[in-house]
Amino acid sequence: MRRGVSAGLHHWGQAVSGVVLALTVLWVLAACSAGEAPGGGDRLSIATGGTGGVYFVYGGALADQITQNIEGVEATAESTSASVDNMLLIADESSDIAFTLADTAGDAVEGREDFEEPVPAQALAQLYTNYTQIVTTSGSGIRSVEDLRGRSVSLGSPGSGTEVIALRVLRAAGIDPDSDIDRQQLGVDESVDGVRDGTIDAFFWSGGLPTGAVTDLATTDQIVLLPSIDYLDALREQFGEVYQEATIPAGTYEGVDQDVGVIGVPNYLVVNESMDEEMAYDITRLLFDQQDALAQAHPEANNLNRDTAPQVPPLELHPGAQRYYDEAG
Repeated sequence: MRRGVSAGLHHWGQAVSGVVLALTVLWVLAACSAGEAPGGGDRLSIATGGTGGVYFVYGGALADQITQNIEGVEATAESTSASVDNMLLIADESSDIAFTLADTAGDAVEGREDFEEPVPAQALAQLYTNYTQIVTTSGSGIRSVEDLRGRSVSLGSPGSGTEVIALRVLRAAGIDPDSDIDRQQLGVDESVDGVRDGTIDAFFWSGGLPTGAVTDLATTDQIVLLPSIDYLDALREQFGEVYQEATIPAGTYEGVDQDVGVIGVPNYLVVNESMDEEMAYDITRLLFDQQDALAQAHPEANNLNRDTAPQVPPLELHPGAQRYYDEAG
């Protein structure tokens, strides 16, 4: 985006070349300042997700709490395409902290699928469970994953954890995502808009409950959530135990009056293994010390639990996080 702005200014002509130069210098200084975070520990970037999802809300609240409670540290939350994008940002230390799905994190540390080489990532905590939400409307006639064949379906933003699990669920259902559907790649906000205006028939979304964008859609349209639990065994057989049985409770969204069995995936908060041990310890402690404040921003923060938080397979805990859990008993 910054390059696009610079290009636009350039077309104004030489008369504003001084402004362009000044903006370029400011951009470089800002980039350099952000790059000091891992070493200096005074500025942290948190990679989240799209603005309509839980990561963005949770990450924004976490940034605020870090800034308020860890002396000398300023944290900012950045909107991203989510899990895959976030792990790549952790790999090159463009971001210091990231939200990610467990299956994508596993791919990253093992250097498979979207990752050409292993990412040196470690976890601070398991946070909460993402629910595979496959959303359509009652008028679409779609009632199962198999009914998506021949329809226009968004699989999530490119580089998102939603895209990863959407592709795996479709293939487990015998649907080729490249030839059997009209494949779209939209974030959750754009997907909601697409369902509303009829440009797509359904969309996948892997997120916490409730997800604001889906809640918004349910206030204007009669939504239908498709079950995906029938594909759990197939995914576990191929990709391991990161996939779990989960239920979207009746009443989570307006008009959805029955429980829906879906595939769940844990969410992790991760960092590069190079993060300072004391910083990792302080952030992990803050997750629990400020849990009530985080939960005021989004209720999924209530699901952080000292018993399950250290369970982050196939990742390892960062030594700073491990020290916190050891001290907490």
